[in-house]
This record gives sequence, C-alpha cells and structure tokens, in this order.
Amino acid sequence: MGTRRERREEQHDAFEAFVRARTPALTRTAYLLTGDAHLAEDLVQSALLQAAEHWHRIETSPEAYVRRTLYTQQVSIWRRRRGVREQSLGSYDAAAAAGHDPDLRLSLVEALRRLTSRQRTVLVLRFFEDLTEPQVADLLGVSRGTVKSTTHHALARLRVLAPDLADLVEDPA
Repeated sequence: MGTRRERREEQHDAFEAFVRARTPALTRTAYLLTGDAHLAEDLVQSALLQAAEHWHRIETSPEAYVRRTLYTQQVSIWRRRRGVREQSLGSYDAAAAAGHDPDLRLSLVEALRRLTSRQRTVLVLRFFEDLTEPQVADLLGVSRGTVKSTTHHALARLRVLAPDLADLVEDPA
C-alpha cells in the first residue's frame, strides 16, 4: 500500500500516458465536430482539463468520459453560437488517412464545411463514432426523432453539395 503522495504520482503518470496515447484520436474527433483545427485543439484541451480534475473518479474508463465531454462541450458551443456564421474547415491534414483519394477527401471536406454545426456533429457521432441514434440523442440532449431528421437532412444536403460523394452518402433510415 503506497502513501498518498505515491498514489498521486501514479495517477499523474496514468493521466500523462492517457494524454500522450489518445490526444491524436481525440483531436481528429474534435476536428470533425468543430470543423476547425484550432477550435478542435481548444475543445480537446478543455475536455482533458476537465478529465484531469476528475481523474481519481474516471481513471478506469477515461476515454468514454473525455469523448462525452467533447460532445457535450461542442453542443454547448453550437447552442451559444446559433446565428453566428460557420467556421471554415481549412486544411487540417492530421485527420487524413494515407492511401485515400485526395480529390474525394477535398470534396468531403468542402461539403462538410457547408453543413451546419449541428448537422456535422450528428454525422460525426453517427458515422465516425458509430453511435446509435439513441446514443446520439442521449449525448446531445435531443430526441431520437431530432437525430433522425438531422441525419436525413444532413445527408440530403451532402448529396446536393457533393454529388460525387453519392456512393458514400446513404441515408440509414
């Protein structure tokens, strides 16, 4: 049995290891949620700060806690920003996977940039994070019907904005 100081050092080391290992994946998710590399980094830093404050409670499953924090903080941001002009996606290459068609990626980035923040968030949660409609509804604090309709409208808009992505855009409804 270690001293309190030893336990704090162990927790500190565990938190540092989590941050080093998971920050790239968390940043990719945050980028897809925000549509902006700098906002994504801010969102991840804010979520990790909150995780650090509660590490003693969450250290057995920090990934779920931090991801949920990302989602809820992003929802709070887009609720506050209603009516504010959308941010550009820019050219954030960290989320690009090697071997993918660059033209297809550019079309997708451009089309996602033109979606609303809410539409982009729902699509990221449904298709990038592979969450179910009830899980997305629970995370965002909306009804399942809102998730379904937002997904439907976002996919329809993607079909119009980027017809060359038609093979990728299937409405799950």
